Amino acid sequence: MTPLDAKADLHRYLRDAREALLWKLDGLSEYDIRRPLTPTGTNLLGLVKHLASVEFGYFGPTFGRPHDESMPWLDSYADPNADLWATVDESREQIVALYHRAWAHTDATIEALPLDAIGTVPWWPVDRSQVTLHLILVHVTTESHRHAGHADIVRETIDGAAGMMQDHDNLPYGDASRWAEHRARVQRAAEQTLEA
Repeated sequence: MTPLDAKADLHRYLRDAREALLWKLDGLSEYDIRRPLTPTGTNLLGLVKHLASVEFGYFGPTFGRPHDESMPWLDSYADPNADLWATVDESREQIVALYHRAWAHTDATIEALPLDAIGTVPWWPVDRSQVTLHLILVHVTTESHRHAGHADIVRETIDGAAGMMQDHDNLPYGDASRWAEHRARVQRAAEQTLEA
């Protein structure tokens, strides 16, 4: 495998994660994309806002490629979780557009630099702050897929919609009755451990 192939493969997996995450917003109300569905407040629009911030940070200043985006939720005085939820003043359209601009900025960085390009992550400990584009591409792709998984669970909790991608859900059952049977089987197995 050539470095060019490796970069193209990593980039494709990052793009897949992005699309999977945004698909989870489709067809939902403003309320549903914002409401917290875990004890830590995980919500769909907040995940998009967070990953937009992540891409701008890791593929921008890290490699000396600044951007002009204002992200006050990342300021030192902001709440530590301010990037993980949307305020009333932040619309779905604004946050999705921010994410798309982050994609464009990231894609330009990936295209412009070789995998062995050196950068510095200002917020990492000094002994680990010097990185390569390869490392950051793996790091951000992994984080994006992790959050797409969070979004999958949150979306399933909202309306039962599940799956990896819009046109290919990667799930073995297609109807609700088969999932109900499966869930009952898993529940029975869990209950049997109480009897043991």
